[in-house]
Amino acid sequence: MTETKKYVRILKAGESSFWYTDKIGEVFEVVREDGTDYEVLRGCRIGYYVSKEDAELIVTEERPAKVGEKVLILDDFNEPKYMLHDEVPVIVGGDKHGVAVRKLGEWPIYLNHEQYEVIVNNEVKNEEANEMNKMLVDQAKTVFERKDDKYFGYKSRLGDIVIGGAYSYAFVVHYAKTNEDVVIIPGDVNTVTTPVCTTEEERLWKPEKTAQERRDEIVEQAKADVERLRTNNRLWRTFDITFDINRENRTVEAIAKKVFSRTAFYGTAICAPDDCFNEHIGKAIALHRALGLEVPDEYLNAPQPTEVRVGDVVECGSLKDVRHVKVVADGEYIGTGLDKAVISSITVKHRLIRIIDDSRTEVGE
Repeated sequence: MTETKKYVRILKAGESSFWYTDKIGEVFEVVREDGTDYEVLRGCRIGYYVSKEDAELIVTEERPAKVGEKVLILDDFNEPKYMLHDEVPVIVGGDKHGVAVRKLGEWPIYLNHEQYEVIVNNEVKNEEANEMNKMLVDQAKTVFERKDDKYFGYKSRLGDIVIGGAYSYAFVVHYAKTNEDVVIIPGDVNTVTTPVCTTEEERLWKPEKTAQERRDEIVEQAKADVERLRTNNRLWRTFDITFDINRENRTVEAIAKKVFSRTAFYGTAICAPDDCFNEHIGKAIALHRALGLEVPDEYLNAPQPTEVRVGDVVECGSLKDVRHVKVVADGEYIGTGLDKAVISSITVKHRLIRIIDDSRTEVGE
């Protein structure tokens, strides 16, 4: 039988005089416990007590981890140093050497078996989460369960959802915005099924904002995401990241090349025919795929632009004579075969068909 070990993560300090007041978030190994306290190992010394009300208990086993399990990182040297004491899921593992893990929003890293222990139970977290999850499901009028890219009817007091029926993401979001007490259960083979209130889904759309305002936010988020991932990879010398942008085919390819190696990983974003191409959103999607990260839903479901701005490429002209032109100033356009008189006669209100590219890279947006 595999021996278990116990650790505590400090959540708070009940009194300002406690020794762990400045240790919030840190993890300590448990030596023994009584009804109210944990005695922990601090450095090489024991005799330090932590109130059970101030900490969560983490139970682990020393053994190779399996895909889908979570591990507690205990080693503080080399690559995992920045992840010391993090709880992360295993995405590849089971061999005699080690496992690959991935922190949410980051890229995979490799751990040797001596650098982690497998989490078998997190008593405080699981107990509180299970109680909250059960309450959410019990009180909800409608419940969907997510499996891959589909949402299946799980519960319906209103009778308008087919139990076991498959629904799209767009349908569920629209349904959640027009109905009360809806819960989405995100299902994933590598995570515990956990209910999430629909406010999380609504956050992606923010109904109080216009589609253009929401798209602007998503574009800025995409820019920051790409910059963060490129900077981190450059600092930690993990990957050299480059992009291949093809505006004619409306595609973006990200290439993540391992430093000092010929090995490279690729990710591609292809703009749908009826969608507006945006280089920044495309880069974020492609880079997430190249690094093996989950692509945020807002990138895949960004609203279409509704306002024409300087730097946009639009389709305009008559239905029989569609031309692609670039906006160079408010109400002014440039494009093949358009003279000044024709340019001045084109108005967004009467002749614009649609915006096909709002990257605006040449105007610094």
